[in-house]
Amino acid sequence: MPDTLPWTYSEEANRLLARSPLALMIGMLLDQQVKMEMAFNSPHLLQQRLGRPLDAAHIASMDGDELESVFRGPPALHRFPNAMGRRTQALCQALVEDYDGDVAAVWRTASDGPDLLRRLKKLPGFGVAKSRIFVGIVGKRLEEAPEGWEAVAADWPSIADISEFDQIEELRQHKARMKAEQKARKKKR
Repeated sequence: MPDTLPWTYSEEANRLLARSPLALMIGMLLDQQVKMEMAFNSPHLLQQRLGRPLDAAHIASMDGDELESVFRGPPALHRFPNAMGRRTQALCQALVEDYDGDVAAVWRTASDGPDLLRRLKKLPGFGVAKSRIFVGIVGKRLEEAPEGWEAVAADWPSIADISEFDQIEELRQHKARMKAEQKARKKKR
């Protein structure tokens, strides 16, 4: 496991992502409609606001209104703090129910890559694309993915390919070009 995942401006947040599977999974969950740096920094802020290490069972059992308040901040942990607070709680509840709160068991006990992908897609907030990206993170960054992960991981550039913070802007520009190309192709039809 790496010492850091350099996806935020904060070294503390980067270290938390590398050592806390729950922080990493929450960061991935929040990585939509906000900058990647914000999404992956939010687990660190969440941990600070809770005043304790991130724990799926604790978050799962929190009063929903209280958790939403924590997400609202200020600053807010996401562009849509109430919805993402509820989604984070639903994710933690599923992790407690299906994995006894042991987040890393999602990938460490998967029989193979397709099984890992299936497990991720079952989690609240993890669709096909997000799940495939997370398979890539587990394989490329954590080096803990089961056999066959490469076949189901995202086959497009993603956060899983980022090994240095400076690469995030390149990834952002690449994604913008891909969206523009898709839009142009749709117009031609």
